Amino acid sequence: MTPLLPFATRPSCFSCSSSPSTSSEFVLPEEAALSSNLSSSSSSGEDEGFVAKMKSLDVYEQEQAVILLRKTTRASDESRIALCSEKLLLCLKKLLESRYAAVQINSTAALVNLSLEKVNKVKIVRSGIVPLLIDILKNGFEESREHAAGAIFSLSLADENKTAIGVLGALPPLLHELRSGTRRSRHDSALALYHLTLVGSNRAKLVRLGAAGALLGLLRDADVAARVVLVVCNLAVSGEGRAAILDAGGVGCLVTAVAESGSESTRENCVAALHSLSQGSLRFKGLAREVGAAEVLREVAEGGSERAREKAKRILEAMRWPEEVAEEEVDWEAVMRDGVSRAGSRPSQWTTNST
Repeated sequence: MTPLLPFATRPSCFSCSSSPSTSSEFVLPEEAALSSNLSSSSSSGEDEGFVAKMKSLDVYEQEQAVILLRKTTRASDESRIALCSEKLLLCLKKLLESRYAAVQINSTAALVNLSLEKVNKVKIVRSGIVPLLIDILKNGFEESREHAAGAIFSLSLADENKTAIGVLGALPPLLHELRSGTRRSRHDSALALYHLTLVGSNRAKLVRLGAAGALLGLLRDADVAARVVLVVCNLAVSGEGRAAILDAGGVGCLVTAVAESGSESTRENCVAALHSLSQGSLRFKGLAREVGAAEVLREVAEGGSERAREKAKRILEAMRWPEEVAEEEVDWEAVMRDGVSRAGSRPSQWTTNST
């Protein structure tokens, strides 16, 4: 069963990007003039005005330029496409390394906005920005980390980017952010990991990181469980991933989540993960019996959603031992009928004397 994905394809941080971080409390006259100049430049589809200000050695000018870039790219699809040029991305790369919070935060947020357009995603990755986003995930300001997680999630939606992002080393910091970041960064890190682990090489990397245990532990966290189980589903489709999940006590964790989760989609995806684990695995049968999976799965098979009922029934079938199947395959009613019929043909053996 394909996991349910009831989530938007826009990062969580995008919802807050209309309130740019600034080191200035008031809007100064020169800021208004800068906004007017850059807005007229962007409206003509050109990036020169932004590039010139972003190249400035004056930190204040850099800050105002990226704040306006953030606002402009949030408001308009056309602006996101027109402004995502090699020159502007090169300037953004330098500002992502800024030691000034407002510059780094707004640069990262502007990048999230640019990444929303499908035509920009591959271009951004090829510009060499991903290693800088990874550095921000590791060492950046808190809000910058939120935007970096959102940017990687957005970029990971493009199939052409998935392998490259994994090779560049995004998985470990995403896993760390999922475990210890803010609510927004945790949500976006989980979805980034989900999309990245649609690729086999990234699934293998995550397994080798020992992520199975951490992910299963997060199923108890209601804030991220619905997203984390999607990653578990991806890991469970490979032999290496199944073994890691079984080793980490995954059967018990998933059965508990099925029994206790209040989210129907989370329950369905936990059942989907259990179904993947059950495929051709004698070990699964034993582990499932140890944790009382049959009782929970029978409840799902009787009262769950259509998708969950189907998979629960298949898991229950897979949990049966060969001798149980053989015993149930005997049609005892037919045997009894046959026995009575044969008895009727030999009355001398069954008649009794009347008294």
